[in-house]
Amino acid sequence: MEPLRRAALVEATIHEIGAHGTLDVTVGAIAKRAGMSSALAHHYFGGKEQIFLAAMRHTLTVFGAEVRAALVTAETDTARVEAIVRASFSSSNFRPEVIAAWLNFYVLAQTVPEAKRLLTIYQARIRSNLVYSLRPLIGARASQAASRIAAMIDGVYLRQSLVKARPDQSEAAGQVIDYLYFELKGVRDEQA
Repeated sequence: MEPLRRAALVEATIHEIGAHGTLDVTVGAIAKRAGMSSALAHHYFGGKEQIFLAAMRHTLTVFGAEVRAALVTAETDTARVEAIVRASFSSSNFRPEVIAAWLNFYVLAQTVPEAKRLLTIYQARIRSNLVYSLRPLIGARASQAASRIAAMIDGVYLRQSLVKARPDQSEAAGQVIDYLYFELKGVRDEQA
């Protein structure tokens, strides 16, 4: 039962943060949404911060699995970059409650070392995946372009967190992919 209860608490945490838009939620509210007592939630995680970190680890695991699955079918370097971008905005990742969790995760990483560590790992992985796929396309500019593309992904999440409209995964991915082609065009123009 423990893995099922932990998973229920993780999902409840994401939903509670999404409903409130902040980390200003109680373990009691999270536990209630998960259908258990707050004492049991404390038993499994110790406190709200630990539950939230577990929720972000879960979110990062889902994202990583989606990127790996998308990369398997990508046949070109450009398709690999597009796959990473599309996974960033998949229906599992780009939904209101997960967007709210990401926004709060960035804030928490400013003061909580474990959150900072998780964020650093995420940033290094996405950047590494982007650089690997961009290098054959744009050579020495791959590192800088990867940083800009990753920043654009973060920016789209941030902007979405500030509006009440339902996230449009296709439009969000399209904005970043348009920027990717702008980066690729810049190199082709220099080579011409």
